[in-house]
Amino acid sequence: MPNNQQRQWEARYHQQKTGWDRGAINPQLQKWLKDEKLKPCRILVPGCGNGYEVLALAAAGFDVVAVDIATTPVQCLREQLKQQSLKAEVVQGDLLNWESKKIFDAVYEQTCLCALPPKTWQQYEQQLHRWLTPQGKIFTLFMQTQQQGGPPFHCELSEMRILFSETRWSWNDEENKIPHPAGFHELAFLLEKN
Repeated sequence: MPNNQQRQWEARYHQQKTGWDRGAINPQLQKWLKDEKLKPCRILVPGCGNGYEVLALAAAGFDVVAVDIATTPVQCLREQLKQQSLKAEVVQGDLLNWESKKIFDAVYEQTCLCALPPKTWQQYEQQLHRWLTPQGKIFTLFMQTQQQGGPPFHCELSEMRILFSETRWSWNDEENKIPHPAGFHELAFLLEKN
C-alpha cells in the first residue's frame, strides 16, 4: 500500500509539478562523460524521476541502479529501457530507508537532494556516505532556486559545505554553473568520500 510520501510524489507527476525536471539529459553529465571524469562503473541515480540520465549512463556501459519513490516514472523508465534494449536496475522505494545489497563506485545526484525537505538532508547525506565505496564519488548538481520552499528546494552552497563536511567528503573546487530551463541554475561539484 502506498504511503503518504509516495502518494504526494505520484500526484506531482500526474499534475506535472516537477520543476526540477529539465526534460532532457543534464549537459553537465554529458561533460563529465565526455571529459572522462565519470567512467563506466557501478553507479546509483537516486530520485531518478523520468530517468534521462539513467538511459544515457546505461547506453554508455555503466552498471546503473536507479531509485524513485513514485510509480509513474519508475514504470515509464522501465519501459524506455526495454524499448531501447538497455539494462539498468530500476527500484521503487523511499531512499531515506532504502538499502542496497552492494555498494556503489559513484552516485549521480542531480534532483534528489533538492526534492527532499531540508529537515531530511542530514539523513540523506548519511545514506549517500553509506552507499559509496571508500573514495567513491558523488557527481552532484546543487539546485539554486533563490526561493523559499519547494520542491525544488534551494541548496545554498554554504549549507551544502556544512552538510557534506570536509571531515567526510573532499570537494573539488571546480564550480560550474549550469542554467536550468525553469529559470534557476545548478552548481556542479565532484565530491569524494573520505
